[in-house]
Amino acid sequence: MREIDRLLNRYSESHTNRTNILIHAIAVPSIFFVTIGLIWSIPVPAFIAQYNINWAHIFAVPTLYYYFKLSGPIGAAMTLLMIATFYGIKFLEAANINVLHFSLALFVIMWILQFVGHKIEGKKPSFFEDLRYLLVGPAWWWGHWLKRFNIQY
Repeated sequence: MREIDRLLNRYSESHTNRTNILIHAIAVPSIFFVTIGLIWSIPVPAFIAQYNINWAHIFAVPTLYYYFKLSGPIGAAMTLLMIATFYGIKFLEAANINVLHFSLALFVIMWILQFVGHKIEGKKPSFFEDLRYLLVGPAWWWGHWLKRFNIQY
């Protein structure tokens, strides 16, 4: 069994309740977005900032590498999510919305929602077992979409 299949199957075991799945369909991509927003907000040294690069750009490289190692289609989908996230953060900045404050607030709200979902499910979150499942969540989210379009991941 491929690693991506094993991880997604294991993740799915604690995400079977429809309400929990719906909550995760909203919360997982939101948490991804705001986590990148939080990383984006970390000040960078001038020698890095001069190239218009921040910590989120640097974080994206090994993160996307990990997803591509698991699966080409998942890696491509996560690349699209990362690009959309970067544009979303740029939109917040253009709208004079403080990215750090916005991300912190939404981060807390979405994690509360996630734990409510797991309370309804009656199972603890997968990442309590293995921190890799924090990265598997967005891949699981994409897996649902890829299946709808008959794309094998």
